[in-house]
Amino acid sequence: MRRSNSIAERPVDKSVEKVDNLPSPRRVLGVFAKEPVQGEVKTRLSPPLTAEQAAELYQIALGETVAEMRQGPFDLVICYAGGEDYFRNTFSDVPLYQQHGKNLGVRMANALQHFFRQSYQQAVLIGSDSPDLPLGLVAQAFAALEHHSLALAPAHDGGYALIGETCHHPQLFVDMPWSSPELLETTRQRATAAGIDYQLLPPWDDLDDVAALRRFLQRSPATRTAAYLRSLAVAEGLSAQP
Repeated sequence: MRRSNSIAERPVDKSVEKVDNLPSPRRVLGVFAKEPVQGEVKTRLSPPLTAEQAAELYQIALGETVAEMRQGPFDLVICYAGGEDYFRNTFSDVPLYQQHGKNLGVRMANALQHFFRQSYQQAVLIGSDSPDLPLGLVAQAFAALEHHSLALAPAHDGGYALIGETCHHPQLFVDMPWSSPELLETTRQRATAAGIDYQLLPPWDDLDDVAALRRFLQRSPATRTAAYLRSLAVAEGLSAQP
């Protein structure tokens, strides 16, 4: 089994050019998203944000994520939870897939299986709360899937910001420690035990807590999401080092 365990020395490649002259496989990127309803999104950010501010932050981050990813050389699908009307009205030209399942793992597994039933050869999932996630990182994931059956981009909180497959591996989505610092390591252990050939990509950040907001403001101050954060009364506290 071939796998790479080193992530620190591989910077994100911001290029989206093809890496070889082979015909491109059918590729799809699914953006997992929720309707930005107060009290139902980014709840770990309240406080310091109000529920209204957290929902507005999520809505802006989702918009920036979709705007960036629609530029990629792959099919883009929003995997949504909540009211379909919101997504139809906001992203009228982006195909939609309704999430279904009792927990995040089942919903992700169902989405990936749906994509493979649609004859896609490579499927990647990301969240909608990393508004500065580079298109180049997604391109690296698809490039990795040319040689590996699984690609993972670690998140700073111990989970992952991206997962990609060339075929579905159900054991990676059942009885997993979702929303915990053990998720990535458990996924890697499961993959190793199953003989799944995987590639680790450079890490990225989700906007899941105040520390992540601080890192985001330092890393990507020119984004609309950062501008919104700076407009809030809590901005001074977010800008300060802990």
